[in-house]
Amino acid sequence: MKELVGKVSIEECDEIKTLFERRNGLTELSKVLIPENEVLYEKLIKDMGATSTKFQNWWQNMSTKYSWKSKEGYAWEIDFDTCEIFMKKDN
Repeated sequence: MKELVGKVSIEECDEIKTLFERRNGLTELSKVLIPENEVLYEKLIKDMGATSTKFQNWWQNMSTKYSWKSKEGYAWEIDFDTCEIFMKKDN
């Protein structure tokens, strides 16, 4: 079960969607990239770290800006179609 806790602007929604897609793409790339290709591997690791940090910062900044409800054992998720933010039980 999930509970509606807020909504973000279309621009904010687009920003987190871009980060979400980038993070997923990098994760998929990491599954096929061999560590022996050190230069590319290091770039991937660096980009994954930077993208993950931006992703987490977005959630922190928006939760502060909009004062979203939070609860231990729950996480926020976004509906990219409606820009609504929901709180749901962590898996």
